[in-house]
Amino acid sequence: MQYTHEHLEIQKTLRRFIDEEINPHVDEWEAAESFPAHEVFGKLGALGLLGLNKPEDYGGAGLDYSYAMAMAEALGHVRCGGVPMAIGVQTDMCTPALARFGSDALRREFLAPAIAGRTVGCIGVSEPGAGSDVAGLRSRARKDGDDYLISGQKMWITNSLQADWMCMLVNTGDGPSAAGDSPHRNKSLVIVPMDSPGIERAKKIRKIGMHSSDTGLIYFDEVRVPQRYRIGEEGQGFVYQMQQFQEERLWCAASSLEPMEDCIRETIAWAQERRLFGGTLADQQWVQFKLAELQTEVEALRALTYRACDLHVQGEDVTALASMAKLKCGRLTREVADTCLQFWGGMGFTWENRVSRLYRDGRLASIGGGADEVMLGILAKTMGIAKRPPRD
Repeated sequence: MQYTHEHLEIQKTLRRFIDEEINPHVDEWEAAESFPAHEVFGKLGALGLLGLNKPEDYGGAGLDYSYAMAMAEALGHVRCGGVPMAIGVQTDMCTPALARFGSDALRREFLAPAIAGRTVGCIGVSEPGAGSDVAGLRSRARKDGDDYLISGQKMWITNSLQADWMCMLVNTGDGPSAAGDSPHRNKSLVIVPMDSPGIERAKKIRKIGMHSSDTGLIYFDEVRVPQRYRIGEEGQGFVYQMQQFQEERLWCAASSLEPMEDCIRETIAWAQERRLFGGTLADQQWVQFKLAELQTEVEALRALTYRACDLHVQGEDVTALASMAKLKCGRLTREVADTCLQFWGGMGFTWENRVSRLYRDGRLASIGGGADEVMLGILAKTMGIAKRPPRD
């Protein structure tokens, strides 16, 4: 995959917006443990950046997924991880299934305002007892006339304290996907308006990193939602979510590239100024070699991510490549941040610098969107090492 002039212009527009509208406020938002999502998304929507690969009928640009990757990569220009993650939830985590499988009415009601930046969305998959084990989630929707009544909990939900709606993966308890069926065939994706009676945004979760992104624990108590708010077919939610995860994992890999490069670049500048042992830190060959190795690994991740994106655009199944990119992204982010922090010494152990922030924020890349161990399990199955579960 090669970026065209159009890709680069999108990145230029986004980076200018970041310099003017986001980076000057990052430290303030990090301290507040939140950022004004409606305001920021509204401005991004006005620039046409929230629906690059979404259908034109709903306000999107109708471009292929490589443009979303170009945007994800440029979001790495933000000097924290929380704000890009929140934007990525809107563009690549809570809307792909809605755009692909939602009815026309559902897309006009929820997708179009999200693309315009008038509403904030969130994705509701993880629960207190079901994170990596998506099939084990317990939230349930039972039918009541033309509605669902939804009860349960969702946890670790990005944007949830500001969101207007949630794309929620929930067990649907009757019909062709009855409760006794396979856990992969009894789930549906349902759009849940977050102002519905019975929803309690119970707790803002304090985290090691990603401070500017609000994360919540949400309770649902007999929340009434029309069945027409279901995305696609009943019982197909697990399949839709697995497809949705592929774009989330590619987004994660692409958005990690610039923060790692910046961390290496700033560490080089620091090493060239830091005096020790009669010279500078950069004079030490082991420092030179390690930073050279890290830059090589970042370029390798870029090549893997671009290849996966290219095949995804061509309609190929990129489950394995997306899992590899996500796995490599999480592990490499940790290595880059840890190594560079070590080179910064005591200054790296202080709070307000890019290196220590990446050390905190980057840790999530090996957990969220599928933990490293889940990625390894997927790869073991695709390689024929591990047994695949029987198909329903």
